[in-house]
Amino acid sequence: MIRASLLALTLTALAASANADTSTGRAQRWWEDIRILASNPMQGRLTGSPGYNRAAAFVIERFQGEDLIPAGDRHTFLQPVAFETQTIDQRASRAVLLAADGTQTPLQGGTDMLISAGGAPRAPRFDAPLVFAGYGLHLPRLGYDDFNGLDVRGKIVVVISGGPANLPGPAKAAARSERLAYLAKAGAAGLITLTTPAQVEIPWTRLKLLASQTGMFLADPKLRDTPDGLLVASIDPARAGLLFQGESHSFDQLAALADASAAVPTFAMRSRLQGETARTLGHVSSPNLVAKLEGSDPVLKSQYVVVSAHLDHLGVGEPIKGDPIYHGAMDDASGVASVLDIAHALSRGPRPKRSILFVLFTGEEKGLLGSHFFAQRPTVPKGSIVADLNMDMPLPLWPLHTVIVQGDQESTLGAVAQTVSIEQTLVILPDPVPDRNSFTRTDQFSFVRAGVPALAFKFGFPKGSREFEIEHAWRATRYHSPLDNIDQPGVMPAEAIKLDDYIGAIAVRVANDPTRPDWLASSVFKPGS
Repeated sequence: MIRASLLALTLTALAASANADTSTGRAQRWWEDIRILASNPMQGRLTGSPGYNRAAAFVIERFQGEDLIPAGDRHTFLQPVAFETQTIDQRASRAVLLAADGTQTPLQGGTDMLISAGGAPRAPRFDAPLVFAGYGLHLPRLGYDDFNGLDVRGKIVVVISGGPANLPGPAKAAARSERLAYLAKAGAAGLITLTTPAQVEIPWTRLKLLASQTGMFLADPKLRDTPDGLLVASIDPARAGLLFQGESHSFDQLAALADASAAVPTFAMRSRLQGETARTLGHVSSPNLVAKLEGSDPVLKSQYVVVSAHLDHLGVGEPIKGDPIYHGAMDDASGVASVLDIAHALSRGPRPKRSILFVLFTGEEKGLLGSHFFAQRPTVPKGSIVADLNMDMPLPLWPLHTVIVQGDQESTLGAVAQTVSIEQTLVILPDPVPDRNSFTRTDQFSFVRAGVPALAFKFGFPKGSREFEIEHAWRATRYHSPLDNIDQPGVMPAEAIKLDDYIGAIAVRVANDPTRPDWLASSVFKPGS
């Protein structure tokens, strides 16, 4: 049970908002909200933890301070979500590569190979031949299918990062998001993902630390995407070559093709992988938070524009530089603070015609679980949500002149974003790293999968620019580490407020438009496409 009892913290936040209607006052309050949410007492806001509940209690007090209406279950701000948990003892898990000539090559769990703890229960044992499926993209409607002619039944499928240059980024991201479901239907025994050294986002040394954390999946099996028993694992890029010993292609050759976004061959491999997974299962509950700003139109107020971010982060884990708390200041306390700031601004202006839902999700770090639950079982009538505008780690680390609006080429929301960007003298940039799959890795994608048009927002960074290098360095050093804390340099609160105003203006425009947003005919995410 969450108790709204963080009086001292809340009073501090309210004191910081004395001049809340000025840009400076809003920026101060935005930063103060982050300072509280990323503080040591929140213990990294792990889904289902006391720290998450403390953070939720603080947010509820902030909702109440903005006079928002509870829109969760039973006239509260809460939508409880039930999860099953899974912890993989990586070091106790083992795997052995068996070559065609009988040679055995051990892969040390927690060092050479990491078994995913999320999605679904892992099988206690695995033993299957390997097959290399190139990029692992199934896009027959676009004339591309890495699985065409490849027998994957009963096999562990190996795929490499990247994708062909001639395929649009959203299409590649959509294929990756559906890959496990496709492999399950095809009867595969598992999936091993390989990342080329040039495409590494998080260093393997940090991934090893993160792999000790508990994974989750929704308790209701009907809402799970990954079937039970499927092996899902990754291999250290420095050790990936072991899988291709005796094969017609080496990992270095395949990585060079992937880095060039060139065609990559597919082939049955001569070796098989067998081993055991040491796992512990459990359960936990954690809520989404839902608040409403009621619309002014007697008819349209029963429809909703969602403004969202995720409240959870990674909790407490392996220490880095002596700090075991994964604070999540930018990921995604910054998005939560922006949702609260937008709520503050919109609640003090003319009421839009449609209602605005401010939703903060749990379980994002565990696989978009809270947002998936909400999108499938919303606390408002299903079909009444017309759009989602989501913020996940927008990164205000440089002045806001350009924005990345993921999803702008998929629905009529893109035209709205373009109109508002012109009004606010901002330039929308294409995603400079489309193979990072950002659009399918954040909560708005749960709405997209439910048929609701959605956008996600970040500060723009052109490829090769100084901003690009700042963003790359931030991910390499601070992303998913305790260093994403309140002491990190370079954060620009006043610039964050400018992005909030941009998103808020889009929300109001969508809320006042008598026509609901719709998918473009060309969208790969359009229902039925």
